[in-house]
Amino acid sequence: MSAEDQKRETISRIVAAYASRPDVSPDEIVALYRRLSGELGGVAAEEAPEPVPAEAKTQMRPALPIDQAVTEDKVFCLCCGRGFKMLKRHLGAEHGMTEAEYRTAFGLAEDFPLVAPSYSRKKAAHAKEAGLGKYDRTHPIEQE
Repeated sequence: MSAEDQKRETISRIVAAYASRPDVSPDEIVALYRRLSGELGGVAAEEAPEPVPAEAKTQMRPALPIDQAVTEDKVFCLCCGRGFKMLKRHLGAEHGMTEAEYRTAFGLAEDFPLVAPSYSRKKAAHAKEAGLGKYDRTHPIEQE
């Protein structure tokens, strides 16, 4: 691996780790990439992906037919066609979109699933086993 490739790999790992944080915006990710590219040198800052303008997000064409986007075990991203159990983190990190922006960009209904059905059932069953969501509704809550 050349020195240039090692620099790119290092920058990629740092930026990917930063992008996995839930409190980071796409603009902050791009800014970090540009700053690291400038400091480490050799990697052109112009190679950083530009944030997708809002007007372009509303005119997107799906990478695959919408009726094929949800299977039992995966939900496929309509932007790039990759399959996941959940899309929320991928949409923010890779495409700089919120769930609402994603639904708007492709004209999806509010109840269109962004989590694989089997994964959703598995998590719901686990929550029920743990006793979450259960409380006695027959006794009023005592006020102090």
